[in-house]
Amino acid sequence: MQTLRRPKVRDQVAGQIQQYIVDQKLGPGDRLPTETQLAETFGISRLSLREATKSLEFLGIVESKTGVGLTVGRIDMERLTEHLSFHAGLLEADPQQLIDSRVILETGVLPHVARRMKDDPAIEARLRELVEQFRSARDLKTWIELDILFHRSLLNASGLQPLVAFGDLLHVFFQRFRESVKKAEWQRGVESHQRIVDELAKGHVAAATAELRKHIESHKERLP
Repeated sequence: MQTLRRPKVRDQVAGQIQQYIVDQKLGPGDRLPTETQLAETFGISRLSLREATKSLEFLGIVESKTGVGLTVGRIDMERLTEHLSFHAGLLEADPQQLIDSRVILETGVLPHVARRMKDDPAIEARLRELVEQFRSARDLKTWIELDILFHRSLLNASGLQPLVAFGDLLHVFFQRFRESVKKAEWQRGVESHQRIVDELAKGHVAAATAELRKHIESHKERLP
C-alpha cells in the first residue's frame, strides 16, 4: 500500500500566502502584512513563514525589501524556465502531446495577432526583423535563440500575456527538438516564418494558421 506523502509546512504556508493574495485581490507592489502578523494568522513560527516566503521570492511571487517588508511581486518566468530546463523529468514528457499543445496555443492566438497588426505597424516590423536575422544565422545556437524569440514575439503580439507564460514553459520542453535540427532544415524554417508573417500582414488568418501548424508539426519528422 502506497503511503501518502505529507506536504511540508513550508509548502502549506506558501499555498496559504498565495491564497491570501488572491482573496485580498492584491496586485504587484501591494504590501503584505508583516512576518509577525502572517505567522500569527497562519498559526506558525516565523522561521516556517520565512522558509515559505523564500520559495515564493525565488519565483517572484513575493518580494522582500529592507524597510518595506513583503510585497506582491511578478512571477519571474525567465528564471522559472531557466531552472526547469535542467529538470530530468522534462525528458519524459510525451513528444506528441508537446507538439499538439504548441499547435493549439500558437495557432489560437493568430486572429488576435492579425487584428492587432492592422492597428500597430511595429508588430509586423518586429516579426520581419526577426526573419531577416534568421537569414544571417551561422550556428545552431543562434538559430535556436531566434526561433524561441520569434515564437515568443508571435504570442506577445496577441496581447494575451498569460499565454506568453505558457509558451515560455512549452519552449523549455521543446529544447530537445530544436537541438536535433539539421542545418539543411534552417532554410525551410526561415521561409516558413516568412510566410507566416506575410499571411498575417494580409489578414489571411486561415492561411497563416495552416502554415504555422505545418511548421510546428514538422518536429514530428524527428520523433524516434
